[in-house]
Amino acid sequence: MNRKIDEYLLNWKNKKDRKVLLLRGARQVGKTYSIRELGKRFDHYLEVNFEENKEVKTFFSGSLDPVSIIEKLIPYFGVPILPGKTLLFLDEIQACPDALRALRFFHEKLPELHVVAAGSLLEFALEEIPSFGVGRIEMLFMYPMNFIEFLGATENEYLVSAVEGASPAKPLEEAIHGKLLDRFKIYQMVGGLPETVSDFRENRDVRACQQITAAHINTLESDFTKYKKRAPVIKLQETFRAISRQAGGKFKFSNIVEGASSHGYREALELLIQAGLGQKVFHTAARGIPLGAQMDIRKFKALPFDLGVHQMLMGLDLSRQVVAAPIDMINKGNLAEISAGLEIITGNPPWLRPQLFYWHRESPGSSAEVDYVVQYGEKIIPAEVKAGTKGQMQSLHLFLEERNLGRGVRFSQENFSVYGRIMTIPIYAASLAGKILSSEV
Repeated sequence: MNRKIDEYLLNWKNKKDRKVLLLRGARQVGKTYSIRELGKRFDHYLEVNFEENKEVKTFFSGSLDPVSIIEKLIPYFGVPILPGKTLLFLDEIQACPDALRALRFFHEKLPELHVVAAGSLLEFALEEIPSFGVGRIEMLFMYPMNFIEFLGATENEYLVSAVEGASPAKPLEEAIHGKLLDRFKIYQMVGGLPETVSDFRENRDVRACQQITAAHINTLESDFTKYKKRAPVIKLQETFRAISRQAGGKFKFSNIVEGASSHGYREALELLIQAGLGQKVFHTAARGIPLGAQMDIRKFKALPFDLGVHQMLMGLDLSRQVVAAPIDMINKGNLAEISAGLEIITGNPPWLRPQLFYWHRESPGSSAEVDYVVQYGEKIIPAEVKAGTKGQMQSLHLFLEERNLGRGVRFSQENFSVYGRIMTIPIYAASLAGKILSSEV
């Protein structure tokens, strides 16, 4: 299954001024698979998994000289490690902090050797390394498969070509648009975890995919024991599920467990965000760029990291949803807003740490909210998400007037179109919004 990040990995391989690469993302998003695919482009490939090969950690204790480390790895694994010909992959590197510390020395002393590392709980390990590889380490962020990747993986390449070639100036044929809405409904049930998508490609059985997703949830929650020194496991589980329950509205710690204090839940949420299992959407005044300079850290929404996981946690009723019209599916449980947010995140280059914002104004007798405010280049673009094809978009127009902006975006089930200053992009194409806007704004 081709992933968007594969292109960036190949570019990294071919760069002359290449740095050591650190691939970051939650468990199950496909980091190891993509790096193994990259390894096929080398004469030799060595994968070191620090959770499986625990004894190898001793190779990184004491001296962090990369030549000394390699001299131990070669006879242990029986794989030659040659600059320019071998890809050295250090997986689950968070389990060996000394290996993290060693990455900078690989860049300094063996810059010709291709070294890539990956892990799912890296934030915790990085906190313990104050001067971690500044200027020597390149990072990429990876997520579950977005809808465009899902289409390609499920052998709908012709639909990928169609949507990638469309724009508000060049709408899709209605028959193609309808088929994309139908495929998007399926995607919302299956989600973007690669193992689940692969099973759907082979069997086309959404119910079987749910069983795989349930197993993923069990694995993720079992991992919470690794965080227990920082937060109680039960609070991590409660907060993980609360992200889905509260998605689409301001996140409130008091609503995680009725009657419980917020003590400990803030730490639990931060740990889950750091592990890639959720994404904060901060309130911003949005009076200029960068948007993050005007955010209010006390006000935020939270998004689950995967649609399939979210649907399982919310108790998706397959018997109803399989026969539901796309509009009914999109409307369910703030699913439209969640879907658009996750697509926007995956539409960014993987070297950018994800940042999403929203805008909300309350005044006596009046309130207004814009679902997402996104920075594309030097432009601020407000975006509203509508489940259907109707809606006045008063908040969006108000925001455009108050900030004197030329363009806003509406994500909905409507085909590509333009209404004055509002550009309509189908919700299934939200990951392409940056590309569309850069060419048309």
